[in-house]
Amino acid sequence: MIGIRNTCLRLLSALCLAALLAACASSPSSSLGDLPRTPDASIEQLLEQATTAKTPEKAALLRLSAADMAYKQNNPGRSSQILAQVSLDVLKPAAQVFASTLAAELAMARNQPKAALTALNHPSLQSLKDLPPEQQIRTASVHARAYEADGQTLAAARERVAMAPLLTGDAAKSNHEAIWVLIAALPAEQLQASGNPTLDGWITLAQAVKGAGTLEQQQAAIDTWRAQNPGHPAAVQLPTPLTKLKELASQPLTKIALLLPQDGPLASVGKALREGFMAAHYQAEQAGQKPPVIEFYDSSRLTSLDDFYAKAQAAGVQLVVGPLEKPLVKQLSARPQLPITTLALNYSESDRSPAQLFQFGLAAEDEAREVSRRARADGLHRAAAMVPRGEWGERVYKAFRQDWEANGGQVMGVEYVDQPVALAQQIADLFQLRKSEGRAKSLQSTVGTDVAAQPSRRQDIEFIFLAVTPQLAQQIKPTLNFQYAGDVPVYATSHVFSASGDRNQYLDMTNVMFCETPWLLNTTDPLRNQVAAQWPQANGSLGRLYAMGVDAYRLAPRLGQLKALPDTRVDGLSGNLGISANQRVDRQMPWAKFVGGDIQRLPDTPR
Repeated sequence: MIGIRNTCLRLLSALCLAALLAACASSPSSSLGDLPRTPDASIEQLLEQATTAKTPEKAALLRLSAADMAYKQNNPGRSSQILAQVSLDVLKPAAQVFASTLAAELAMARNQPKAALTALNHPSLQSLKDLPPEQQIRTASVHARAYEADGQTLAAARERVAMAPLLTGDAAKSNHEAIWVLIAALPAEQLQASGNPTLDGWITLAQAVKGAGTLEQQQAAIDTWRAQNPGHPAAVQLPTPLTKLKELASQPLTKIALLLPQDGPLASVGKALREGFMAAHYQAEQAGQKPPVIEFYDSSRLTSLDDFYAKAQAAGVQLVVGPLEKPLVKQLSARPQLPITTLALNYSESDRSPAQLFQFGLAAEDEAREVSRRARADGLHRAAAMVPRGEWGERVYKAFRQDWEANGGQVMGVEYVDQPVALAQQIADLFQLRKSEGRAKSLQSTVGTDVAAQPSRRQDIEFIFLAVTPQLAQQIKPTLNFQYAGDVPVYATSHVFSASGDRNQYLDMTNVMFCETPWLLNTTDPLRNQVAAQWPQANGSLGRLYAMGVDAYRLAPRLGQLKALPDTRVDGLSGNLGISANQRVDRQMPWAKFVGGDIQRLPDTPR
């Protein structure tokens, strides 16, 4: 009997202990509360139930479920309306996390990343790691998107790295690729150790890839990194762009067709491009490299593009550089595909083009966007523009305005200039000086005596975007001084600089800032000086075309690399070069300003 009693006691103690352990195990979730369940009811039914709920917490949970349902039904307006009725204070932490996450998702739907980050700054988020994986993933996903949209790229990558172990299947793959896109987009100076071993692995991989120049060097750097980090997720599964690099490295470029006009109106342009291209080719030979064979084709004698490509294919050409003529580039861009990868030396008007076509040119639109980038980096927000009357001026102004407004800037006014005699009036109109003079006259007539009044200009214009010839620019700056606007900064395209070597041309343009090719600003480059010694015209404005020829040669073997790694850039002599989404080469350019007839280099724009 006693033995039975002892056995019962032991069994009871064990049951009590098990119950106690179970209570301890569930206590975190009970203190955090439950997440809203996916209900069987409609939004209206949930809202109705909320009105009769016994506790404020129950009512808030029902409304939260209704708001979430509206969001999932793609009705963010209704969802926001319902969520606004939910007080976070009556909810337990788990539901607070849920509500904050939904608020962030709704903010992102309105394209308001800062509001999303504010919502995710709620104290309850400290408990996120104790919630079910589905909620952790949902919260981390919107957090990463908000950080990325707010320009906090490293923080976005950190969020994605943190949630990676929770993901499976396609979600895991797309998150893996997204981490690399974020890390690869960071400038080299931001690739610093974070203290998180997995994130630091991604960072050292990006450092290895960015630090290598050629495809072969990049491939070797990737292989070394994988050997040093065998267990890292990126070593187990290389991101897709890096896999593409591997494929490219095994296909060296051995033969190029150079397709340029030798006769006709573009013959001198073709000549400068060809001489620049071949100068870079001979430099590579002198450096002991084994450069590709160059075959020359005359585009001015071209009868059919199909015949040209057939000949080039038969000759074993792997890449075509050219044509230069806009009508030919237009024809190429209209085709569904090309038989050989082609780097055209001009731009088509179309946004659509075959996958095998890349486009490179000295577009004035690039420079207009460069001005927008520079003024933005200098902390300016409100611009006025002065451009030539006509189609060219309209194009350049449009490129500037689109980039400027897309990044939050305002254009306060534009003047189309063509006659120097009209400049004073146009600048007065731009700065509303006549209104100021009218006010002074009105005051004079009211008081009946002379009023000493200096006209005042409008104050909401922070700088002038200028894209005109040196001749017009010489007159614009003194006129600005005369019209009480001499203190307004002027940011110009390279068109204000003739590179003629005549200092007197620039005496009236002091403090005008302009972007320009490295070729004309960096006179210490050995290849540039070698070319200019042979062809003195390369010291003047034609130098821009020689620079483009050199850069076309340097871009040729790297097109696939730049496409696979869109953040990769090449320091060229026509600018810092990269490939945009539509496979156009975009140029970022250095800056200078006129000072007393001389040219003074300015620090480069931060990237």
